[in-house]
Amino acid sequence: MEETRQTDEIEINLSELFLALWEKKWMIIFSGIFLALAVGIFSQFFITKKYESSTKIFVLSRQQSDSLTITDLQMGTQLTKDYKELVLSRTVLEKVISEMGLDLSYDQLKSEIQVAIKTDTRILEISVKDADPYLAKEIATAVRIASAEHIRDVMNIESVNLVDDANLPSGPVSPNVKKNVVIGGVAGAFLAALIILVVFILDDTIKSAADVEKYLGLTVLGSIPKSGAIKSK
Repeated sequence: MEETRQTDEIEINLSELFLALWEKKWMIIFSGIFLALAVGIFSQFFITKKYESSTKIFVLSRQQSDSLTITDLQMGTQLTKDYKELVLSRTVLEKVISEMGLDLSYDQLKSEIQVAIKTDTRILEISVKDADPYLAKEIATAVRIASAEHIRDVMNIESVNLVDDANLPSGPVSPNVKKNVVIGGVAGAFLAALIILVVFILDDTIKSAADVEKYLGLTVLGSIPKSGAIKSK
């Protein structure tokens, strides 16, 4: 009997919470739209756009013979992470900074570069993000050239082959305005719903005769309707 009573109370509470949200649905919708627009405007006009240029290189480690062996392939796959570290090494990036005259520190330039290893290959993709699309392409090319030379020297490899030259970005890759607008809209609606629920839960005022019977356990014998001011004769 007690379990049934507790279940009923939970169901009533959940229905009341849902009703409270439903009554304030326009506030939730407005909050979502407002924050979505605010985030969209901020992303479009106040966040610096970033352009990305990518280039790919292929590193092949060979034995003394002219033919490519299974050992070569296995060894090359195991060394791809080493190549990645060499691309992002201080030697390579500081050389790029010096040759291009960049007003960047080693850590700043490193934060603009991503090196990805294609699955089950020895192809390294070097990507550079910058506010200037032309500069992004130039940096990607410079990093490729400097890293190829560094890999040859450190790993004693004859050659590092070019797969794809650095491209000129046709458009920014960040910020993603559409994605930010969606996230802003969902966050705004969720925040409004959360505030409504908190206010509803914390509100312990008696609003009706049903509330008196429910929360105080008293029977209402009668009620006085609310009326306007009494007119004098």
